[in-house]
Amino acid sequence: MSSRPRIVVVGGGFGGLWATRALSGDGVDITLIDRRNHHLFQPLLYQVATAGLSSPDIAAPLRHILRNQRNVEVRLGEVTGIDMQSRTVTLADGEQLPYDCLLLASGATHAYFGHDEWSRDAPGLKTLDDALAIRRRLLVAFERAEACEDPDERAAWLSFAVVGGGPTGVELAGTLAEIARHTLKREFRNIDPSHARVRLIEAGPRVLASFPESLSAKAQRQLEKLGVEVVTGTAVSAIDARGFTLGEQFVPARTVLWAAGVAASPLGALLGVDRDRAGRVPVASDLSVPGHPEIFIAGDLASVVQDGKPVPGVAPAAKQMGAHVATAIRARLAGKPAAPFRYRDFGNLATIGRMAAVVDLHGFKLSGLLAWWFWLAAHVFFLIGFRNRIIVLINWAWAYWSYQRHARIILGQDNLERHPGERRDPS
Repeated sequence: MSSRPRIVVVGGGFGGLWATRALSGDGVDITLIDRRNHHLFQPLLYQVATAGLSSPDIAAPLRHILRNQRNVEVRLGEVTGIDMQSRTVTLADGEQLPYDCLLLASGATHAYFGHDEWSRDAPGLKTLDDALAIRRRLLVAFERAEACEDPDERAAWLSFAVVGGGPTGVELAGTLAEIARHTLKREFRNIDPSHARVRLIEAGPRVLASFPESLSAKAQRQLEKLGVEVVTGTAVSAIDARGFTLGEQFVPARTVLWAAGVAASPLGALLGVDRDRAGRVPVASDLSVPGHPEIFIAGDLASVVQDGKPVPGVAPAAKQMGAHVATAIRARLAGKPAAPFRYRDFGNLATIGRMAAVVDLHGFKLSGLLAWWFWLAAHVFFLIGFRNRIIVLINWAWAYWSYQRHARIILGQDNLERHPGERRDPS
């Protein structure tokens, strides 16, 4: 049995993976645990949901990524217990793993603001499973509309709503409008997909609230140019299989997508320490848990305030936290104090649709085509693996010239049952 320090990392996302890779040259043994066998490039997850990319284009097996890092063991499993006294992590199968230092970087999940019952009829987007389920819903909606004889039922199938005007909501709504108006053109006989109504609903006064107001206004105009109906200042008050209620008005819509809120992974509850309203764990300046300097938190599970503002739950922040935790662990094992974490905010990017995006780089603002090219280059650059970069570039180039989305394959059986108003097979 090795006498080297044992590091357990929970979560193979940006925070966990960046910490693991940063410790590659250190004399430590690392166990990386994740419920899934892959690292996911979440900023492009909406592209899988809207059939622009396939799952392997934005994901890579963790074992493959870390194949040359000999001090890492990858474990497929779920953490169900943490004993801070004995310094052990318990997995769902009952196995216990000891640690000298522990990093929790398990990310976030959906938050429905006390209405968890909405999750069935308004799925969110956090995993590849979510993306494939959303893709199925979107494509099946057009198929069901094609089969409907009743005009009201057909209109309901061609009514789409995205709840939440942040980057994910804007990206989903803009791309969905593009699919309806361009990708599906001439493919149906009984419906015109361009007649689909795509609504983006934001309870606040404007979309992309984290951007300057000028860029937020430009984003809304670009969305409307694509055919998206932007609704601001009104919250959704109910959602079911038939549609949603906006204020006091019921709107028939068979496809509602949720992009309005996130909550931290429930893993933080296993620590038995204070958490904020979103379930995040307030951490010390070096990202350790107060009173437990051997336990660190990174990514969406960490509540970090800098200069009076919370550090946002975005990929660059998680990467920086992961790299910092590696430095802090190195200092801790050497018996030295760990330096405080300092987040470097490089700006915000959001794409809206074909040749439409907004970029805010601390006063340097772009919108439209130039912003779209900047967004594209940045996302390709940060993808994991040379293969993924090449494949994504080829797919985007093809989609740019042809308006086509190659991944329009319906998988699974959900929503394939018949509904009232559909045409019946005459046989």
